[in-house]
Amino acid sequence: MNFTAEADSAHDLRPMPPEMPQRRARAHADPTSSRRRFLKSTAGALLLPCVGSTLLMTGCGGGSVGSDQPPTPRLASLENFRDVGGAAAGYSTVDGRIVRRNAFYRSNALTENATDAALLDSLGIVAVYDLRTPGEIGRASDALPVNAAYHQINVTGLEDVSTPALDSAVSAIAAMENAQRLYVTDAVQRAAFGALLTQFASMPGPQLFHSSAGKDRAGWAAALLLSIANVPFDVIMQDYLLSNTYLANSISVRVEVRREEGGDLAASIERPLASVQSSYLQAGFDQVQASYGTMSSYLTRGLGLAQSTVDALRDRLLL
Repeated sequence: MNFTAEADSAHDLRPMPPEMPQRRARAHADPTSSRRRFLKSTAGALLLPCVGSTLLMTGCGGGSVGSDQPPTPRLASLENFRDVGGAAAGYSTVDGRIVRRNAFYRSNALTENATDAALLDSLGIVAVYDLRTPGEIGRASDALPVNAAYHQINVTGLEDVSTPALDSAVSAIAAMENAQRLYVTDAVQRAAFGALLTQFASMPGPQLFHSSAGKDRAGWAAALLLSIANVPFDVIMQDYLLSNTYLANSISVRVEVRREEGGDLAASIERPLASVQSSYLQAGFDQVQASYGTMSSYLTRGLGLAQSTVDALRDRLLL
């Protein structure tokens, strides 16, 4: 199925409370315990205190009062722009390290206004990686930060996005989950993510990557970086679900437009396409385990990364 999960995400929509992954009880009673082991047994790691949308944005990517680092700016015209490293203190890893901030940024398409462009310029971003198709880029080209090099990495390999015929919210959710699995099973998409991570490792200075809404293709890239840093899976999931908070307004608009065009059924189908759910990212990680056994094997065998590249990325990511 030629389906890019972020099709038409430039229209995006309304608050969908961020889903919170449930804590698992004991390994012997937990069907997901094996998938967590391949991220170095994250079950025992403490979760960040992200229990509501305000705390999520403060603790997982927005500002933090009293921090010794400046908060990542909130950009009104780039709703899903944020620091991959997380909050002002940085995400904690399962082995007691801290993820470095101001190294990697993620975003939706760079169609920022003048005020936000000035803020982007102040971050010293040296490279922008556009993960969209040529068709998406043709409809909304990037406005680049000053002195930033531009790299197009068409993750899907398609000329443009396409959406399959969907007749229910259930089928929309299934399509989104399948799109995540294709990041693992499709050779073109593996090569694209491998090229992205390789360039990350070789380029000094702050770097930014984005897709259309910054939630699916960019969400997977961010999850890979946090996995390389050995951030707990629960925190990776929370970070992934933050797109629902950051994109709340555009999600609302997108759903209501579909409701006006096609009624309640069309709106119910649109919501899973415009937002993210925990089952989407879980589908990708489950596929990593099914196809490669471990994240390390997916990175090296699946994406073709040299171990030295993975090590260089980890060094870039960690304080």
